Amino acid sequence: MSVPLYQAKAEFFRMLGHPVRIRVLELLQEGPHPVRELLAAIEVEPSGLSQQLAVLRRSGIVTSTREGSTVVYELAGGDVADLMRAARRILTEMLAGQGELLAELREAEVGAR
Repeated sequence: MSVPLYQAKAEFFRMLGHPVRIRVLELLQEGPHPVRELLAAIEVEPSGLSQQLAVLRRSGIVTSTREGSTVVYELAGGDVADLMRAARRILTEMLAGQGELLAELREAEVGAR
């Protein structure tokens, strides 16, 4: 029995639902990075980063290549970068809306005094 599309999408977003994974994807939008650069940019233990990279690799979102003793990660495709940019736009709009609401509440509070 196949999984309904909505359930597959939910699993996909659950897989993205970790701050370290999101930070890795943000960094990889710039291009391929060796693990040592990812470690320097993300404040996490090496074992923790390794675990999160494995999740991303198993999902097919990132790929890794070995160059001597160095492992380099990169996004598997441009769609992930598009998704990260879309998330940023959505959050920006949401926060802008909250800022407008906060301003209205403050104006109402001043007017009530």
